Amino acid sequence: MKAMKSFRAAAICFGIMTILCGIVYTAAVTGAAQLLFPDQANGTIITAAQRDGTQKEYGSQWIAQEFTKPQYLIGRPFKVSNLSPAGKEQQILVSERVNWWHSFDPDNKADIPMDLVTASGSGVDPHISPEAAEYQVARIAAARNMTEDQVRSIIRSYTRDRFLGFIGQPAVNVLEVNLALDGLLQPENVV
Repeated sequence: MKAMKSFRAAAICFGIMTILCGIVYTAAVTGAAQLLFPDQANGTIITAAQRDGTQKEYGSQWIAQEFTKPQYLIGRPFKVSNLSPAGKEQQILVSERVNWWHSFDPDNKADIPMDLVTASGSGVDPHISPEAAEYQVARIAAARNMTEDQVRSIIRSYTRDRFLGFIGQPAVNVLEVNLALDGLLQPENVV
């Protein structure tokens, strides 16, 4: 009898907490996010107008997409990594990626920026450093028959400065730059 009372109290407590934490709390947080930050709550989707006037969604501002063609800005490697920077496995991966860059862009004799040969912890980092973008300017300009200054101007348009002027590092959004290079995105159209 006493065990049944304890079980009943536990079951009621479990039911109440499930409703409060699983339904009420989730609905409240989702509702508040939709009211206060609707763009962020929906993934900060990048959209661009098409020639026929319709809008097309290309991806999230916060999730990387893989680009591997010479006419595009290429982001960080698409592999989740928590390897030790001093570990042998990491050194092998970096060496392979350096070799890939040398074969992909043999005319570029500059030092390859670290973020182009090391994966981020998430594997989907949408940003690269301005130095990594600059490393690719000549290749992109040649592949698109553009001047290097035109490519740099587009990259500057999608470079975020430090938060509050001192937190973090400047970063270039790879997807936004590539959409702008394709003529699908203009600086004033960033959503």
